[in-house]
Amino acid sequence: MSVSTAAAAQSVCRDIPGALPVLGRDVTVPLVTGGEVTYAALDYAASAPALQRVWDDVAAYAPYYGSVHRGAGYLSQLSTDLFENARATVAEFLDCRADDQLVFTRSTTDSLNLLAAALPADCQVFVFETEHHASLLPWRDAHVTYLNAPRTPGQAVETLQRALADRDPNGPALVCVTGASNVTGELWPVRELAAAAHAHGARIVLDAAQLAPHHPVSVQDLDVDWVAFSGHKLYAPFGSGVLAGRADWLRAAEPYLAGGGASRKVTRRTDGGVDVEWHDTAARHEAGSPNVIGAYSIASACKALTEAGLDTLVAREQHLIAQVREGLAEVPEVRVLSLFGDEAPRVGVISFVVDGWNSSHFAAALSAEYGIGVRDGLFCAHPLVRTLLGSDPQSQGECGAPEAAPGEKSLNAIRVSFGAGTPDEHVERFVKAVKELVQDGAKWRYRTEDGRCVPAV
Repeated sequence: MSVSTAAAAQSVCRDIPGALPVLGRDVTVPLVTGGEVTYAALDYAASAPALQRVWDDVAAYAPYYGSVHRGAGYLSQLSTDLFENARATVAEFLDCRADDQLVFTRSTTDSLNLLAAALPADCQVFVFETEHHASLLPWRDAHVTYLNAPRTPGQAVETLQRALADRDPNGPALVCVTGASNVTGELWPVRELAAAAHAHGARIVLDAAQLAPHHPVSVQDLDVDWVAFSGHKLYAPFGSGVLAGRADWLRAAEPYLAGGGASRKVTRRTDGGVDVEWHDTAARHEAGSPNVIGAYSIASACKALTEAGLDTLVAREQHLIAQVREGLAEVPEVRVLSLFGDEAPRVGVISFVVDGWNSSHFAAALSAEYGIGVRDGLFCAHPLVRTLLGSDPQSQGECGAPEAAPGEKSLNAIRVSFGAGTPDEHVERFVKAVKELVQDGAKWRYRTEDGRCVPAV
């Protein structure tokens, strides 16, 4: 499977110089002004298109699909080997420690909720307000300290150090931090934050949802205790994710889900009840029939990125980032959102606002008139975006909704994001479209429908 699909991927690569081949690269969409254009998918931060290599690998395996850990038949045995080999492949991709556990989940959100359910009693959790909701909200049953948005990487470390110094040193503590912001794309000082956490007797979990698709992630080099990410942002479809790291808290916790696969032995008691002996491996938190294809697709994506050369992919992405930032800088009406400033290292995620435009209107025009897909709204990071836009970070609102809350101005931004499958033409078209919309205005009329800005018909 891997040899033939790799060869096919290499041949398609010639169609998009420098970019990895992805599904949907030839999809055309209608323009409201007439005609069609190849769709420019610039919303990788929400869901990256699947790599062609991943799709081919999954298609080659599909006829051999069988239940895992359950059957003696050939297909079951094959699927079990594939599932466990996928676990080993992803662990190698993350440079996990030898005694770490890697649990397959549904997503980053699911991974962090699993870890939240495994926290020891009286655990203190420290999380910056800048986090995506997936890492901001799961800690409902813990004592949580929310930290204000820092304005430099050094300030982030200092803020965490002060907060940890004030905690009860006798109890367990966990720090949750993003690797790369899903709003600004800026890289966070993960290694320094991990050192600060460990110096104060705390552990740290890395939300790598936006980091892993763009940048090498080494559990050992960063010295984090856990890492979580999603397959659908790593060029793998099917609703799968990963939580990898220290085994002790996971082994001590009640299973995330109770059911077959998580249980090693179940017996009836004389009083009519049931006694259960749970697994202490990753299976403890993988009850039910696992998403074998989802796990395999993540492993396939990890292999594809490794074989393509992560350093090469990073260098190309930095070229695309420079193109976008330089293009936007030429438009005075555009303000790029940033915590750490223009010189901060970042991945291919850039958010901005345009003077005189509602962001939903601007995003709708990019789609309808240029065939460009971006994201508008608050990006499921409400406190951060509201802080960057100058609103009360405690204000509430529906994710992505452009309507203003009572007594506040309308707040939403535009996010453009890209990665290993983005051809240069998509970025060039985006920059050109921004300049034309700001200079000439939209060519079409738009209206609000179900909370969204859409072309009027």
